Amino acid sequence: MPTVLVPAARWPRWITNFANSHGDPSLSVADGALVGLAPDGSRFSASLPFSQRYDGPPATDAFAAEVRVPERWGLLLVRKGGFAIAGLEGEALTASKVGQRHVQGRTKAGGQSQQRFARRRGNQARAAYEAAADHAFRVLEGVTTVVTGGDRPAVEDVLSDTRLSHLTVVGPWLAVPDPRRAVLEAAVADAQALVVEVVNAPRA
Repeated sequence: MPTVLVPAARWPRWITNFANSHGDPSLSVADGALVGLAPDGSRFSASLPFSQRYDGPPATDAFAAEVRVPERWGLLLVRKGGFAIAGLEGEALTASKVGQRHVQGRTKAGGQSQQRFARRRGNQARAAYEAAADHAFRVLEGVTTVVTGGDRPAVEDVLSDTRLSHLTVVGPWLAVPDPRRAVLEAAVADAQALVVEVVNAPRA
């Protein structure tokens, strides 16, 4: 089921485009999401950011109006090629750190050489995640809600640091490339977007 992130400001245009392509959808609310079913059988399920549940009326305007950005929240993006961390107050960035750490690529060598490379890669990755946890502890001071993205095992490794045990991870999960400054800035906007899962009806 394809998922798209739709900024709240673009939600009316997205609904109009969906209706133009599939017909005006009938709306309902189910499991904390706004659900639309078009005459051609296509459908969507739209959720609020930050894992918030929607329990309002089945109306697109009312749905978008329910987006609530936390007073304080954070962003944690981790891959083996680096990390990006941000602390925010509402939509304003208050602190951030972007870092790259070298983690050796895979090798085609076999036997003991392959084992040495694997150990080296493991040690490099561990050092990178420890560095990310150090910066996260500093940047996310006073934050309890965090949106994550990148590589799931890498994020889980960083969050396993006991200093970060107070953090609650909320959606959406952000599939990002190696974190850089531009990636972090885009992720801040994506974290606040509506999460829309779309199923297009098969064409006759």
